[in-house]
Amino acid sequence: MKKSLLTLSFTAVVGIGSFFTGINNHTVSAANLQDLQSKKDEIQQNRSGVESGISQAEQEINRLKTEQEKVNSEIKRLDMTISDTNEKIRNKNTEITETQKEIEKLNTEIAVLQERIQKRDEMLKERARAFQETGGSVNYLDVLLGSQSFGDFVDRVGAVATIIEADKDLIRQHLEDKNLLETKQVEVEKELTNLQQMLSDLETIKMQLDSQKAEKDKLMETLKSEVANIESEKLNLEEEKAVLTAQEAAIQKAVDLEQKRQAESGSSSSMNESVSTPAVSSGVWTKPAEGRLTSKLGQRWNKFHAGIDIANSADVPIVAAADGVVIRSDYSSSYGNVIYISHSISGQTFTTVYAHMDSRKVGSGDTVSKGQQIGIMGNTGQSFGQHLHFELHKGSWNASKSNAINPLDYIPM
Repeated sequence: MKKSLLTLSFTAVVGIGSFFTGINNHTVSAANLQDLQSKKDEIQQNRSGVESGISQAEQEINRLKTEQEKVNSEIKRLDMTISDTNEKIRNKNTEITETQKEIEKLNTEIAVLQERIQKRDEMLKERARAFQETGGSVNYLDVLLGSQSFGDFVDRVGAVATIIEADKDLIRQHLEDKNLLETKQVEVEKELTNLQQMLSDLETIKMQLDSQKAEKDKLMETLKSEVANIESEKLNLEEEKAVLTAQEAAIQKAVDLEQKRQAESGSSSSMNESVSTPAVSSGVWTKPAEGRLTSKLGQRWNKFHAGIDIANSADVPIVAAADGVVIRSDYSSSYGNVIYISHSISGQTFTTVYAHMDSRKVGSGDTVSKGQQIGIMGNTGQSFGQHLHFELHKGSWNASKSNAINPLDYIPM
């Protein structure tokens, strides 16, 4: 969107100041006046296209920001869900730890009880073997012989039976306690298994949530990048609109001057000569600055270099390469301090661009003469070392630099 709009808008920008050279040289005709009016109309149309592009960019930025709000809401929801899941995982880990401790305690109790039961079993087995070997008669005989009377004998027999039955009850109780502990152990181990499964499920859910959040974060970064790109395009369009507006004003000034000149037909005007460095050459064009030619028009660093570079040190004056009207004098992120001048040479429109200057001495709409100082050489914008980046366009300047021509074919260096 940016490139097409910039190309359209700048196509008509440069023809304005070109007219002024003709004014100074008294070669401008009514046809030139009509041509300027036509270019003014074309610039107005291009400016309308740029304004439409700015409106589209604003709509797209609003759409993307609405999408960002939705993604932010989803990220917030995921964050809350992840926090809740993390809390559940912590709780499950605590429950698992407590359950494992309970199982260890039950295992200890079961082991102690089993040892007691085993000792009791051995004692009962020993009694049973003795009883079986004697058929049970010895016991009664011993009890009878040891008794003092029949009544004492009956009491002793009853006591033995009571002891045996008590032993059986004790063993029965031991077995019941053991079964109870084992049942409880099974239940607790089952509970532990369930807790571990729930923990595993929660960890799986957390992994899924983390993955979803990572995707949302990536989407948010993409949206931010798109917004930044469109906002950059919008800024370029707004800068383009400002250039078009300035050029439209410059054209109107050229029209007014030509109409005044025609009204004063017969009167003469001398060309305003200014003495500066470099020396002003004869003819239409003059060298814009003194220095070393370090780069020419053509491919450079896998990119089209649309002009020439003149390098020098200290405070080097930059001068207008020909008579013309300043289309724009401003700061650009790429050109740094830059001046666009429109020239009209024998009915042909040219545009010159002076970039990376340290300072500018003329403003938008100013009329300048060939050799007049317009600034100081610098290193501003996307520049590496002090130099003047100078472009010459046959026609208007545009973003694609499609009208760029070699300055060395026109300007004495």
